[in-house]
Order: sequence, then structure tokens, then C-alpha cells
Amino acid sequence: MSDTALGLLNRVFGYPAFRGRQAEIIETLAGGGEAMVLMPTGGGKSLCYQIPALLRDGCGVVVSPLIALMQDQVAALRELGVAAAFLNSSLSPQAAAEVEADFVGGRLKLLYVAPERLLTPRFLQLLAQARVALFAIDEAHCVSQWGHDFRPEYLGLSQLHERFPQVPRIALTATADATTQEEIRARLNLAEAQLFVASFDRPNIRYRITEKQDSRRQLLAFLRDGHEHQAGILYCGSRRKVEETAHWLQQEGYPALPYHAGLDNRVRERNQERFLREDGLIMVATIAFGMGIDKPDVRFVAHLDLPRSIEGYYQETGRAGRDGLPAEAWMIWGMADVVTQRRFIDESEAGDAYKRVASAKLDALLGLVETATCRRVTLLNYFGEAAQPCGNCDTCLEPPTLWDGSEAAKKALSAVYRTGQRFGAGHVIDVLLGKHTDKVSQWQHDRLSVFGIGGELEEKRWRAVFRQLLAQGRLAVDHDAYGALKLTDGSRPVLRGEEAVFFREVARAMRPSRKAQHPSETGAGGALFDALRAWRRTAAERHNVPAYVIFHDSTLRQVAAQKPATLGELAGIAGIGAKKLEAYGAEILQVVASC
Repeated sequence: MSDTALGLLNRVFGYPAFRGRQAEIIETLAGGGEAMVLMPTGGGKSLCYQIPALLRDGCGVVVSPLIALMQDQVAALRELGVAAAFLNSSLSPQAAAEVEADFVGGRLKLLYVAPERLLTPRFLQLLAQARVALFAIDEAHCVSQWGHDFRPEYLGLSQLHERFPQVPRIALTATADATTQEEIRARLNLAEAQLFVASFDRPNIRYRITEKQDSRRQLLAFLRDGHEHQAGILYCGSRRKVEETAHWLQQEGYPALPYHAGLDNRVRERNQERFLREDGLIMVATIAFGMGIDKPDVRFVAHLDLPRSIEGYYQETGRAGRDGLPAEAWMIWGMADVVTQRRFIDESEAGDAYKRVASAKLDALLGLVETATCRRVTLLNYFGEAAQPCGNCDTCLEPPTLWDGSEAAKKALSAVYRTGQRFGAGHVIDVLLGKHTDKVSQWQHDRLSVFGIGGELEEKRWRAVFRQLLAQGRLAVDHDAYGALKLTDGSRPVLRGEEAVFFREVARAMRPSRKAQHPSETGAGGALFDALRAWRRTAAERHNVPAYVIFHDSTLRQVAAQKPATLGELAGIAGIGAKKLEAYGAEILQVVASC
């Protein structure tokens, strides 16, 4: 790796050394080679193309799917003194023309553009006139039809290789299983690109998953357990639930905003802008929100409903703790979530191949939520990465108790069979418990041999049994019969007594997590950190950018801990490059001296 690249990292970005495989990736791209990069959110993907763009002759063209991401990246680069711009629908015709002129005139080092604009005849003509240093295709998983964020406009990006074969390309994503990786390579003509796979581990994130009992009560308990006044994202499975949950949180005194594709564009953009620029807001959203969100101080990501795949879960939870500080990924789920997801798959207009892949992805996710072993090990194994128990997830901190549920499983499966495989879990449980409901009487199920044989378990535990039988593939959902449960091939060995079945005990409420305080959050350091954040807020308003574009919390925490007295001491703190030292150094020292 050349000293020039390291010098740029030090001088421009203010970091002392590269992380992981960044240096190799930068060397490959700067030397004209091509790369496909899998690196977790917060792992430093942007440096992998920004520094080569600065090293090479010409302007790096970055394909990005979101306006908010482009604006944040460009604002951050300009704060560092880098000539950067974006082209998207937020610009006036005159402003767009000025950016185009700067691009063709060689006055830019980085240009961010949406894929649909990049592929227009006008922009392709601009590319032919300009000196292009490289193409960076961010969020490359969007090209995969198996992926969780498929975007048809990404399919046309193969034209870049055909039209400009001499320009090196880099494709980057935070999540891609083997199937998605192969599709990215094929659709973007990256067969010869060098593959760089960083560790998918995000050790600063604590994973906690539990059964859904009383969603709102559970959510309040989670928020009150150390997440008051913190920025977070709360994912819900429907637009209606998003709006209802946001409204309820507001009534409970939490600053919550809704976000989904059905909102008026202006409302959606305003809510996103507030979330990016203000501290301590909770964004309640569908999966329409989040991709490309650069906000580093999101302290938690919570799911009130089951996501569709491990890739989706990993991508969404990865938006927490981008600054490397402690964060939490919390999820509650129930059997109704499984039924809903199965229905989505079965009722999809996609072909059988897609449905098989989607079902396999859901099964893998169910394996994660029902695992009795380390969440992180299960998560990383899915991406082909070996790991040791982390000691920082719910199953490590409070290992679940397993019980031999072979007899209960037999009773449950028998009851499904005896009732004709035509009913959901609620009715089958009523039969097992011997309840004389109208429905039980109507179907004369009180005359069945299985009526009342399940009195040894309470209803809550029976629901856990059925949920785990679904997760284990012992039962399936028949959507042609309105969500009825039906037996599978996996049911037979259990019914015959040939295979034992073990279940997790119904989860107890987790004890409040013991979060280690950062040194700068105690005593005088805490007061200084608060003062630095207040100064940063004022500076951000002055520059009309989100606060984290000025400095990340992690940088301010180092300042609060080290209390530099000179510009030289301040220059040694990660995240403070030459341009920011010149622009803000004196002001920071003044804040430090006043506390």
C-alpha cells in the first residue's frame, strides 16, 4: 500500500490506520483492478472507493440508490475539503447544469448519481466526455432478484463495463449470501473482479430476540431499559401498524415519527430529515426506510414483527451502532408472524423457484430466532463465517432452558391430524385444553380422542410448542385453507416415537441489561461531552448539515476523555483531519477550556 493512500487517510479523513482489508481493496482499485466487496454496515466501505478516486486521475462516479445518502456523503466530503457533488431530482435544472459542467470540466473528484439517471442517454454522453477515475456501485445487492432490496434499475448497470471497459469498478454491499453474490457477479459482469469478504461480525451490537406476548408493554420495557432519549429505528410489518405505533409512542411521551411508502412524499422526506438532523428521535418504519442511512449514533434497532430473511434482519439491525459504540438489536415475534410470512410467499405471483428460495430464507430466519445457542454464531454461520459464542446476546447472557417436548409434540401433531388439518393453532389448542367453545361444539371436536389431553400445559406454553414446531418444520401453514396447520414429512418420525423433540422454555422477561458506561459519560467527562454535542449542534445548523457530518459521537467522546489543550493534541484524535482541524479546532479547544 502506497504512503500516498495512508497519507490521505491521515490528512483528509483523520484516521491513523486502515481497518481490516481496506488497504488491499484500495490498492486493487487504485491500480486499475476491479473488486467486489462484502463489508458490514459501519465497516468503512465508502473509504474503499473514496480514497482510490482521490488517488486516480479523474472523478469517481458513485452509483447510489438514495437521495438522502448522496446528500450526506457529499456534505461530509465537502467538510473534509473534497470536491464532491451529487446529481438527483432534488436539484434545480440550473444547479444540475452546474454540477454537470464541473464534472465534464474535471473540477470534481467524486460524483454521486442515482442508477436511473446514470443510464440516461444524456448522462452516458457526459461520461464519454469526462475523465472517469472509477465506478463504485454501492448497495450492489439491489441487482439481485433474490435479494431483499431488489431494484430493477440496477440491472442496466452492466452497460458500464460494456461502454467503459477501461474504467475500474467496485461493487459494495453489506449483505449477500452465496446465491446473491453469484447474481451480483453475473449481472454486473464482475466475473474477474477480486472478492473481498470482511467479517460480518458487529461485536458492538447486542442481539435480543423473544416471544411476542404484549407488544406494547414489551416495547415500553425495552425503551425504559437504557434507551430513553436515544435515536432508534423501530420496524413494523405494515403501514397501518407503523402509524398506530408512532402515534401511541407520541402519547407515551416519546419523540416518534412514522415512515412508509404510502405517506405523502413531503411528509416522508421531512420525517427522514428530522431523524437525520435531530438527536433522540425514534423512526417507526416499514422496510422502506433505512438503506443508505448514514446516521452513526442509532443506538437501537427494534423489530415488532418478523423480517423476511436473515439478510433483511442483518441489513436492518446493522443500522445500529455505526460509530462502533454499544447498540442493541431487539426483536419480538410470534406464530402469527410465521403464518403471515408464509402467506406472502405462497400468494406471491413469482415463480416456484423464487418461492422455494424465499421459503428457505424464512426457514433460516426461524432457525435464528428459535436457536438455543449463541445468536451471533448462528447469524455468522449463515454468511459462511465461523465464530465462537459472543457472550453479548440473550442466549449467551441467559442461556435458555430446554425441555423434552416429545410427548407434547405428539399430542400437538395428533390434534392437528384429528381435527382434519383445517384449523389454526388457536382452535387446536382449545381442543387440547378441553375448552367447550362454540367452534369446538360446532365441529363436534369435543368428541375426539385428543379433546382435553393437553391439560398438563397452559395455553401460553402450547402456543410456544406450536410456534417451535413450525420453526422446526414439523408443521406447515396451508394458506389455501386460510392459514390452517398441516403435517409435514418431519411430523412422521415424531408421531412414531422415532425422534425426540426439544423445545425452548417460554422466555422470561430479561433482566435489565447492564450497559457499561463510557468513560466520557461519567463525571466531568459527561459534562464536557454534553457541551461538545451542544457546540456541534450549533455548528451543524450553521452549515445546514446533520450533526454527525461535523463530527461523530465517537470523536467527541475521545475529545471529552483526553481534553486536548493544543491543536497538536487535538490533531491526534481519530476523525479530525486537517480541514476539520483548521475549521473547528479553535472552537473545540475553547469548549474544552470552558468545562
